[in-house]
Amino acid sequence: MTSPAADPAEVAARLTKARADRAPISSLSAELGAFDLAAAYEVQRLLRLEARPLAGWKLGVTSRAKQAQVGVHEPVRGHLAAADALDLGEPLVVAQHIQPRCEPEIVFIMGADLSGPSVTSSAVLAATASVAVGIEVLDSRYTDYKFTMPDVVADNTSASRYLVGSAVPAAGLDLRLIGVVLEHNGEVVATAAGAAALGHPAAAVAWLVRSLAAENEGLRAGDIVLSGGLTAAVPVRAGDVVTATADRLGVVELGCR
Repeated sequence: MTSPAADPAEVAARLTKARADRAPISSLSAELGAFDLAAAYEVQRLLRLEARPLAGWKLGVTSRAKQAQVGVHEPVRGHLAAADALDLGEPLVVAQHIQPRCEPEIVFIMGADLSGPSVTSSAVLAATASVAVGIEVLDSRYTDYKFTMPDVVADNTSASRYLVGSAVPAAGLDLRLIGVVLEHNGEVVATAAGAAALGHPAAAVAWLVRSLAAENEGLRAGDIVLSGGLTAAVPVRAGDVVTATADRLGVVELGCR
């Protein structure tokens, strides 16, 4: 028996309800026919309309090893709602989420508009005003984080909350070599370097711009971009503290309650 084709508006409504109810759902691709990445990005586009105003964009699956593991050859992208930003010192309220996990990011703050199908890493760096270390809080709407790539794209790449540290000028920094340490309750749980994101975080952002060009969109001055998780994400509970430290970018700490 053939599965019904996905209705983007219906899928978007299901994901919105799952987030509002804080109740996970099963993988959509298991029950929907013809649910590919194109259909998933259409669902995400509808969610983006509900999320305005936007603060910027985020990348996922920027690790080459991870891409090979899940059978894709490029990253995926999502959007960041301004309302989902966490302020420095503001706690993450775990009960407001389904299954939150935290990962460290190198964050770009754009100083100029940037768009087009041929944007390079050099163009990204020229348009970047500053960078920062950040923590992204993932919260998949799927049970036990079990999903296909179309599933996670439709779910806005598991986007939830995000915390951005103090910005520093990007000029003179080799972001490939920025060392990052992730601590969970005072214990080092992962380390990485900026090169974990497509070999260079700016390369990840350049891919984002080229991808957005297909929808006649781009980055705007003031946008923030999470360039991709540099380590595996760590699950968090009330009472936990997550700290991300990046060489020359500083430290950002997120308490959970």
